[in-house]
Amino acid sequence: MTVHPIKSILPRGLYGRAALILIVPIITIQLVVSVVFIQRHFEGVTEQLTANIVNEIGYFSTRVRAAPDDAAIEALIAELSAPLGLAIRPIALGEMRHEDKVPFDDLTGRGVVANLREGLPGIVMVDLASRGREVILTLDIEGRGFEVVFDRYRVSASNPHQLLVLMIGVSLLMTVISFMFLRNQVRPIRRLARAAEAFGKGQRIDYHVSGATEVRQAGKAFIDMRDRIERQIEQRTLMLSGVSHDLRTPLTRLKLGLSLIAPDAETEALIRDVDDMEEMLEEFLAFARGDSLEQIEKTDPAALLQQLASDTTRSGGSVELILPSKGRSPVLVAMRPNAVRRALDNLVTNALRYGSRCRIALAISASEIVFTVEDDGPGIPPDQRPRAVRPFVRLDTARNQNRGTGVGLGLAIVMDIAGSHGGRLDLRDSAALGGLSAELHLPR
Repeated sequence: MTVHPIKSILPRGLYGRAALILIVPIITIQLVVSVVFIQRHFEGVTEQLTANIVNEIGYFSTRVRAAPDDAAIEALIAELSAPLGLAIRPIALGEMRHEDKVPFDDLTGRGVVANLREGLPGIVMVDLASRGREVILTLDIEGRGFEVVFDRYRVSASNPHQLLVLMIGVSLLMTVISFMFLRNQVRPIRRLARAAEAFGKGQRIDYHVSGATEVRQAGKAFIDMRDRIERQIEQRTLMLSGVSHDLRTPLTRLKLGLSLIAPDAETEALIRDVDDMEEMLEEFLAFARGDSLEQIEKTDPAALLQQLASDTTRSGGSVELILPSKGRSPVLVAMRPNAVRRALDNLVTNALRYGSRCRIALAISASEIVFTVEDDGPGIPPDQRPRAVRPFVRLDTARNQNRGTGVGLGLAIVMDIAGSHGGRLDLRDSAALGGLSAELHLPR
């Protein structure tokens, strides 16, 4: 399945998605307000302030043009400098620089230079960087050079970043507070998810209802469901214990009675029938009982497979064992070892019943372990595999039923054990042996 590029980078968890929903509007509002504020407010204020300073310097330029000599210009400078708030001094035209200087982080500097040049045609250079908060400009008034210095606040608003800094600071503070509240709201959902996941694996962990009303309702529904399922399992186990005792007693009497009869062909056939009945009873009880009574333990799956292969060999079977390369220490996985052993034993028994070769392998990843049992038998057609894992289903056309007895519970028991561990059973074609490949996936 193709994943959209945007979806691949988006968070998958509820906490990450809620955080994204919280952060994106805040950043968007900040960007919009910042752009609008800088482009409109500061530019408008800068134009107004610059127009005032242009009028004042323009008035000085007009008086200079009307002055008869240098003495009158010096008197004019002394007369207008203080009232206009300008530091004016004559300079030679050869001393003037012609390149404007504007700091790269000055948000309104280029607008100031453009407005000054537009209002004062005689400007040679505007310097906004050399003296910090002062503006230096040079004028050429009918062949006479002047340097004019005045405060920067007269052409642009002071502290233009103050609003932005305040807005960002308050936004960060409110975001941190929002994350704290968000984490408190997500924590009960995570606890409910962990409890549900553990129960799906056959584990029971303490869970107390908490959080918002909707989360409390979901938590209470989960607890009621868990208690109801556990009561049903307990009742079924108690019932089957009685059934097991009641059925074993007559079977034992039958076997004892048959052992006292003189052996002949008919007696041996009856004994085989009783053995088949006992085997089918054991298989049925194993499926109905499941693995609910067994406690979860940390188990080495490689050691479990080695023991299975050894026991199968002693029983007359022959299996090929493939294990991953050994590391510094064995990998321990939480499982019900007897139940998993029973599931693998069913798979190996089926493989040897319907084929002549059996291969069992173990693969370990960061998230799961996979037991693979392959054979060289006739296999199961893909369209029949969903039916093969159902209880009491025997695929006469797929597997050779004449080579063994059974009631069609082997794969159903494996599927039940896999589900109780939060895993799954996959049936595939064996690429190596040509028969059936059964993969038992268990989470780590």
